Amino acid sequence: MRLPEWIRTRTYADLHDTKHLLRRHRLSTVCEEARCPNMGECFSKPTATFMILGSKCTRNCGFCSVSHAVPESVDENEPGNVAGAAEEMGLKYIVITSVTRDDLPDGGAAHFARTIIAIRGKMPSAKVEVLTPDFKGDLKSLKTVLDARPDVFNHNVETVERLYPYVRPDADFRRSLYILDQAKEIAPERYTKSGFMLGLGETHEEVIGLLQDLRKSRCDFITIGQYLRPNRNNLAVVEYIKPGIFEALKMKALDMGFKFVASGPLVRSSMNAEEMYLISEQ
Repeated sequence: MRLPEWIRTRTYADLHDTKHLLRRHRLSTVCEEARCPNMGECFSKPTATFMILGSKCTRNCGFCSVSHAVPESVDENEPGNVAGAAEEMGLKYIVITSVTRDDLPDGGAAHFARTIIAIRGKMPSAKVEVLTPDFKGDLKSLKTVLDARPDVFNHNVETVERLYPYVRPDADFRRSLYILDQAKEIAPERYTKSGFMLGLGETHEEVIGLLQDLRKSRCDFITIGQYLRPNRNNLAVVEYIKPGIFEALKMKALDMGFKFVASGPLVRSSMNAEEMYLISEQ
């Protein structure tokens, strides 16, 4: 399917400074690994979403271009490297995500915590958002991350429940809702956040049901974007959703009680995350 005109992105001339800085600190970003369409805009600011725990994932989701393979060993220097890069970039809001590491006993939770602590040590006034896997529903791992006091806890549901066997075969929709609900139970003062994609074959009724489920799980922030096929090995786009539908869903979600909603064809989970946080703090 040919991209409609409302999906086209700008071309940014020089992104090398940000890329060189990331390579110097031996870091990966989800922006590059997931082939995000907004990478040019974010790198030119500069900002980036740091991807920890390697670049190989133990799961094989149909929408994702991150490599599915035996993961690398955990780099114990990575938390300090992330903190150093964030400080050098002058970031005031840092987003940390990871591949899924089902091979680790805690799913990588302690590494998330060490990374948050390292950032706090160098940049005590910076805000930190984490976008984590589901940790197989392990509440001990979830508490490990939350005890490090991120400002926002994010876990994406990605799509409606019916499509999980097709889109996220190794995940569980109800488990993801459980993680979001328990994050609020463990740390009620923290913002919780989730996101999902349209264009994978979901119905409007299913999307409304998904929003209702997220509110029942006490989710504060929500992001809704268009699924774009990263490469030929990924799922095909079923439909390109028109901008007006995204706007209508935003209004519906706000009426449901979400504190902030970002909804649009090029919206991604970490894009403008700082703006979302600051507006909600006003």
